Amino acid sequence: MNRPPVPLPAEHIPPGTLDWRTPDAGRWLAAVPPQWAHPLWAVLALVVSMGWYMVASPLAPCTTAAPCGTDWSGVGTAALLVLTPYWVWRQPRLALVGLAAGLVGFAADGGFTQSFGEPYALAYPAAAAFTAAGIVHRLALAGRQRELALEAAGPAAQPLPAAARTFRRGRFSFALAALMLAVAGFGYWQAQQVADAYEERAANATHLSGRVAAHEQDDDMDVLKVEADERVHRFETAFPEDFPVDSRVDIVVDGDWAALVAEPYDAFGWELLAMAGSATALAFFANGVDGRTRALRLRRGSLPVLRVLVREGHEDGSTWVFAADDPEARRPILHFHSLLAIEEDEEEEREVDESDLDEASVVDLTKVREILQGEEPPPPLREAVLYGVPYTGAEVAFVAGDEHEDTEVAVECSVTAVKPAVPGLLERGAKRRSQTREQRNPQRPVEEIAAAMTPAAGPRVWKAHGFSRAVGLGLLLVQGGGMWAMLDDGPSWTWLWLVVGLPWLVSAVATALTWRITADRDGLWVTGAWRVRRVPWDAITSVRHADDGIRVRMGKDSSVELSPTGWPWLERRMGREPYAVRTADELRALHQSPELRPAEEASTARQGTPIGPPLVAVSALWGAAVLLLL
Repeated sequence: MNRPPVPLPAEHIPPGTLDWRTPDAGRWLAAVPPQWAHPLWAVLALVVSMGWYMVASPLAPCTTAAPCGTDWSGVGTAALLVLTPYWVWRQPRLALVGLAAGLVGFAADGGFTQSFGEPYALAYPAAAAFTAAGIVHRLALAGRQRELALEAAGPAAQPLPAAARTFRRGRFSFALAALMLAVAGFGYWQAQQVADAYEERAANATHLSGRVAAHEQDDDMDVLKVEADERVHRFETAFPEDFPVDSRVDIVVDGDWAALVAEPYDAFGWELLAMAGSATALAFFANGVDGRTRALRLRRGSLPVLRVLVREGHEDGSTWVFAADDPEARRPILHFHSLLAIEEDEEEEREVDESDLDEASVVDLTKVREILQGEEPPPPLREAVLYGVPYTGAEVAFVAGDEHEDTEVAVECSVTAVKPAVPGLLERGAKRRSQTREQRNPQRPVEEIAAAMTPAAGPRVWKAHGFSRAVGLGLLLVQGGGMWAMLDDGPSWTWLWLVVGLPWLVSAVATALTWRITADRDGLWVTGAWRVRRVPWDAITSVRHADDGIRVRMGKDSSVELSPTGWPWLERRMGREPYAVRTADELRALHQSPELRPAEEASTARQGTPIGPPLVAVSALWGAAVLLLL
């Protein structure tokens, strides 16, 4: 039975405040963008078309007249192109600016001329048009939601509560923007240092014309051999196709130092740092300005108000809003993340007793532990008054009843944009797959499983079967091949992957090859990769199969898990009942039906032997053999 919503004291409900009722909320939810206008499709279209254009379009050759040095206009355009997909998702109005700037850069690069004959050049303008159409449609529907919310709120309007008027937004984003701007500035300064050093030395160097004698490879780098002034000079180049053999190139020489005039220096790494830093700085700055602007707009004057029900999300801590006539919380309307707003004077004058702080900390830690263990009951519904016009992308505030104090209220302000409570594309797909999986493979009742089992005197044993051992052998091949590949080139940073991945692989291989569960009179013997654990019947609280593993839970704080134990997906495709699923079902039946448990105790020989330790020795020998052979 659901608890009634936590009431909001009448003195905190402004006069004339109307309920946001289910029919009005339904019309509001109906004004959501269709699937074709979802930002995901636009982002994918932009990323694919930009990648296709960069890979397929010909690059302007490096020449003496147009050397390949620093290109800050190109860096700025690249930063906007990187930001645009992000803005499509988070800042649609700014995304329109980014699209326009991207098209200007595209035209300057000759893209529109090429688009008449090349599909790769036509793809980006088409993706930009599709993205712009989706953004305009989303903004139009947000305006429709605003109209519906104003209609539901009626003529009543109230100023924000005092605590919400002092709530500040954007400071953290501005601080991060300043930090990333400093990073971009450092990259720019270093690139200019490289360019200035070249210009200074080239001004006093000898300018020569040489002949490209040959192309060579040196440590995976392309090298030009240039003959000039009866000497042979070697230059690393990023574009050897720009300098065919027997062509003439200009070089500058100063003693033992020489450089190609067409490719005088390489500052690409510093340019990349400047581009990444400036793009990130601009993203944080735009977020800060947007949050600050929305918060100021919210505090500017009287706002529409609506009576609703709110609940804190159990999984992500977001605030979910329900219709005022939906005490069962059947259909959420919208959600956003919010923070508690406290009046500045109250915050400064408040005194905290250390004993109260210690007690509150213990309560908070207990709550965190309960949430992580899935034992915390869902937060209660609370009556609330919503301030502001709710629509997709809006900023709102609310006053809600306090679940701990009947006479107290909580004032909270949104810190993320309002989103309608409709499943996203990925969530819809996951939900459909979950429902299909449950319909196809419903969990069998314990009574049905127990009816198919007969009591046995001797211990019952479940162990690794054919599919599980096949998985183990496959992982063993991956382990051996991975060690060979990473040790092939001698000591390098890639060896860190061995440190990270090898323990997991060894554990998975050992489990898949030789896992075993033995049930006897007093409990279970569970053999994993490293040891055999004893689990008494009285200590078991649940047994279940999840993904590719079997989990035996004991009380609140511990469990024994075996993973992987097979390949349920393939077993079902071959028309078989997954062995690990059947094992978990039968263990659950034994746990809940003591009369089916074995009457004897399992001997040591039937408890199984973990092979993790010897597999570690075999892996070490294999690694040593690879190093000696290579």
